[in-house]
Amino acid sequence: MRAGVLAALLLAAAAPAPALEFTPEETRAILRHGPWPPAWKPDPSNRVSGKPAAIVLGEKLFFEPRLSAKGDFLCATCHVPYRGWQDGRARAMGHVEVDRNTQSLLDVRWNRWFGWDGAGDSLWAQSIRPILDTREMGGSATNAAALLRRDAEYACRYRDAFGSTPPQADEALLVDIGKALAAFQETLVSGRAPFDDFRDALERGEAARAAAYPLPAQRGLKIFVGKGNCAMCHVGPAFTNGEFHDIGIPHFIRRGEVDAGRHGGIQRLNASPFNLLGRYNDDRSGTASIKTKHVALDHRNFGEFKVPALRNVALTSPYMHSGRFATLAEVVRHYSELNLDRLHADGEAILKPLKLSEEEIADVVAFLESLTERSSAIPERRPLAPCADASAAPGSRRSIRD
Repeated sequence: MRAGVLAALLLAAAAPAPALEFTPEETRAILRHGPWPPAWKPDPSNRVSGKPAAIVLGEKLFFEPRLSAKGDFLCATCHVPYRGWQDGRARAMGHVEVDRNTQSLLDVRWNRWFGWDGAGDSLWAQSIRPILDTREMGGSATNAAALLRRDAEYACRYRDAFGSTPPQADEALLVDIGKALAAFQETLVSGRAPFDDFRDALERGEAARAAAYPLPAQRGLKIFVGKGNCAMCHVGPAFTNGEFHDIGIPHFIRRGEVDAGRHGGIQRLNASPFNLLGRYNDDRSGTASIKTKHVALDHRNFGEFKVPALRNVALTSPYMHSGRFATLAEVVRHYSELNLDRLHADGEAILKPLKLSEEEIADVVAFLESLTERSSAIPERRPLAPCADASAAPGSRRSIRD
């Protein structure tokens, strides 16, 4: 009899605790963060979006140092695959240290605006920016175009991707480099996380499967969609509304320099020859450019920065546009102890100090950590054979990824 009682107690101890009770409103908020991965359609502004040959070309270019002025930087210098496609630094480092933290490229294909300030309105335009920035790669349209024309392997890959020989206009060829880079980056998708299993079990009413989700993460999720009101901005399958907010983070870069955030981003967007209102947009319907057409500069945009996606957030420290916080606990504590005096007078009225206990902060961190993928969803790519009709032209060489 005692053995039977002991066995029952051991089984009870081993069984997962029941899932917390979520209100109908909380459940609806949770379900809005999935399913994952969401459906995706090719970018209409990029004629090679989703095209396999363009993805191959884009990957080679992503790991190509010759796009930089001196052959010493590549896209992967800052977007390091084994570091969550960012660099682990507070601020990115090219030829000099720049002003902002490197954002991860995971799930970038679902972005509406690109960069902390939204100065890019397409992934391909955003991909051009670091190539030309003198602080980063310091390249040029002339240098990039010459690479694709003189390197037989690249010229062949270009023909496969775009169906023609490289154009004679340097800027047009630079744009196509950006579009190939974008096609590759569109493949960088987060894998499923423990939260996704819980969310799907909740939707299907599978209590036993839902109960496998750790209780600290459940409690943190309850705060996230409840009194924390985090889901107001971190909404949807990628946990971001894709827009810009002032959250009380100081925007001083260094003594005498201020980061204007979205205000400066809109100015750069409007001035860019690569924005969606320009000649390089492949979408002839005009739909893709509507967002750019209706962007309006306003004083309140000063000091606003883009709401980051939260999938794999535990892998991409440090945090905020300036890399100010080293840990997720510091981020949550910032919102818990928010200094309202740091917000613009016409800023985010939805933000209030959350006044969380240390236990609640730990629970929110546990939830954020549950957004970490169990395994990568990015297809493993094997070394490529040389392009079929590439000649062994003197001076040509293959990408470092081959």
